[in-house]
Amino acid sequence: MPATPFEQATMRAALGLARRGLGRVAPNPSVACIILKDGRVVARGRTGEGGRPHGEAVALAQAGSEARGATAVVTLEPCAHHGKTPPCADALATAGIARVVSTIRDPDPRVAGQGFDRLRAAGIEVVEGVEAAAAVELNLGFLTRARLGRPAVTLKLATTLDGRIATRTGESRWITGEAARREAHAMRAESDAVLVGSGTAAEDNPELTCRIEGVSARPVRIVADSGARLSPASRLARTAGDHPTWLLVGPAASEERLKALQSVGVRAISVAAGPNGGLDLADALRTLGGEGLTRLLVEGGGRLAAGLLSARLVDRLAWFHAPAVLGSEARPAVAELGVESLAELLRFRQLSARRLGDDRLTLLAAPEAAGKP
Repeated sequence: MPATPFEQATMRAALGLARRGLGRVAPNPSVACIILKDGRVVARGRTGEGGRPHGEAVALAQAGSEARGATAVVTLEPCAHHGKTPPCADALATAGIARVVSTIRDPDPRVAGQGFDRLRAAGIEVVEGVEAAAAVELNLGFLTRARLGRPAVTLKLATTLDGRIATRTGESRWITGEAARREAHAMRAESDAVLVGSGTAAEDNPELTCRIEGVSARPVRIVADSGARLSPASRLARTAGDHPTWLLVGPAASEERLKALQSVGVRAISVAAGPNGGLDLADALRTLGGEGLTRLLVEGGGRLAAGLLSARLVDRLAWFHAPAVLGSEARPAVAELGVESLAELLRFRQLSARRLGDDRLTLLAAPEAAGKP
């Protein structure tokens, strides 16, 4: 029996509940479970901070005896393996759940359909594929890391209509308005880490923290800095004791500079060298995936953006654009890509667009070549 309209509406609510955990559960996915019985919600839960307990366990504990004969609406296939917690598929069966309505399969080879198989073997009715597209978007980071070994990359650009991020002299505050900046901070809150290039770190001296009242998100702050040029007096270095701060460095990075940064709490991570003395960005992302990161927000600058785009390592592009023009002498959001023909043009698919005050935010999906899960 397919999902009922009520179950579909409940799944949309569950996806919204799961979204609240983004940026706080890596390397696990943020999973929500809502338990229904006799046409009403009897329990709801989502994955806890740090990835445990799982959403199903939270909801089952809340439901108690009412779980017997009930329907569990779950935003991802229940796990089927023993990790730091028992399998959620077994917990649902033991609790007496009669029906499970879910979205997509978990690509983890320890699960990969086995969760659904266990449920069916226990006599539980299983409905798959409900709100699947929304579930893929919600779990993009988890899916990308499971399949490609790296976090999902969202490139954030805040530009004028002609794609400029600063004047010729470097003035950039502020091109977009307050509503757009609030949204950018919300994106940080849903990310495991925020990445900038060494030039942006030096010129803007950013904090890269999430400054939304009442939100306690603390994404890892990362600088792609092949030569370890970050100043120990920078805001990032000075606050490394309070906010996790990582430096991606190349083989030629100065040991003396690394020691100075490490002494104030910055963590240095070595990655392979790339072209022109920079970093091998594919190796950098694989390294970050190995560290458990699933969702990476890239905030600049132009050379880093160009490198990721050229290597087809961008999964989503979040374009904040102000109704303004700066002209060709101003600084571009993306450095040279070396595109010589339209056949090489990088095209994106629009997912959504909305107004933020006088500005607009357009969310775009990269072509499949960028590693769409």
